[in-house]
Amino acid sequence: MRDSFLNDGFFKSLDSSVKDVSEAETLPPECYTSEDFFEFEKDALFNREWLCVGREDWVKNPGDFFTVSHIGEPLIISRTKEGELKALSAVCQHRAMLVAEGHGNAKAFVCPYHHWTYGLDGRLVGAPAMSKTCNFNREDVKLPELRTETWLGFVFVNFDADAPPLAPRLTQITEALENYDLLNAEGPFPDAPAQYPWNWKVMMENNNDGYHATRLHKGPLHDFIPSELAVFPEMPKDAAGYLRFNGTLHADAAFNPLQKAVLPVFPKLTDEERHRALFANIPPTLSLVVTSDMIIYLILHAESANSHSMTMGYLVAPGAMSVPLFEDKIAFNMNAAMEITEQDLHVDELVQVGLKSRFAPRGRYSWQERAQSDLNIWLVDRYQQAWTQLNGH
Repeated sequence: MRDSFLNDGFFKSLDSSVKDVSEAETLPPECYTSEDFFEFEKDALFNREWLCVGREDWVKNPGDFFTVSHIGEPLIISRTKEGELKALSAVCQHRAMLVAEGHGNAKAFVCPYHHWTYGLDGRLVGAPAMSKTCNFNREDVKLPELRTETWLGFVFVNFDADAPPLAPRLTQITEALENYDLLNAEGPFPDAPAQYPWNWKVMMENNNDGYHATRLHKGPLHDFIPSELAVFPEMPKDAAGYLRFNGTLHADAAFNPLQKAVLPVFPKLTDEERHRALFANIPPTLSLVVTSDMIIYLILHAESANSHSMTMGYLVAPGAMSVPLFEDKIAFNMNAAMEITEQDLHVDELVQVGLKSRFAPRGRYSWQERAQSDLNIWLVDRYQQAWTQLNGH
């Protein structure tokens, strides 16, 4: 690695970011801007952690598949004829052409370049004109496979065959989401990921930042959820994510001009749940924004220190997509959500510009930024462990 700042002293300096939020300071700007740090981060995080790729109901039927990319690795998520969920590399084992794009239903994955053909489970089932190739055995070839795990209908993959399971480390978040019935929630297949010129952590921090809400988003689309009503539950030390509850000024608040739910409310919600919004992050890839009638999910795809893409979709209560005027009602919600999101995106882009400045600080936090120090705790533990392993300490 070229950058001299990647040394024992730098990783020791991260200790100041994992103190109580009243004492902690932000991560060094280089964690967001250095390509060398991103190369380290790929191994420290993305090669070891569970990465969200989408929803299980995107591949309900045998032959259903979709493609996704994390840290530049193109993947296929497929449902085999036997009903098994598979996560496969999309890279043909002949000349590295991608064997699938987009999403759909297929009987097999056929490389368009030379027509090598792979079953839905990744096995090579056809390789034209290879009979004269020495020591070539079709049975020895298959698309590399990753581990998969599902959690509340979301599909996760892991490049590390020895990584501990995810769900046992999400118990508190699972309990907080229980009455939203995510397993049975409905939603369409989302649009293709949009690309953004800033670090993935800038986006993840913003997704669960209670401090800016009353300020950046001040106005009738957001004033019903004031920053001072933010609550940050204590998470177990080994938790794989963290939460923010944010009280609302009235029941069934929603991000639309009426400030009220226009879609069916999730039917099992308690009175307390109907008077708050819930924000959950499962780093490094998934954020959830949860209200009484809709859940917005954000799947982050890190690409470099200074770029990432994001898949944005929504879920509603079972049966809600069949109510009269559903398309009009969801558009009413999503138009307002996108107006708020545009404010966030403008800020995120300029934060990345500022982080590259010689004057970029290691700033201090408000109590309303507790989610940021929770993310730091998750990150720094993994950064320091990976650095220790890398250097044999």
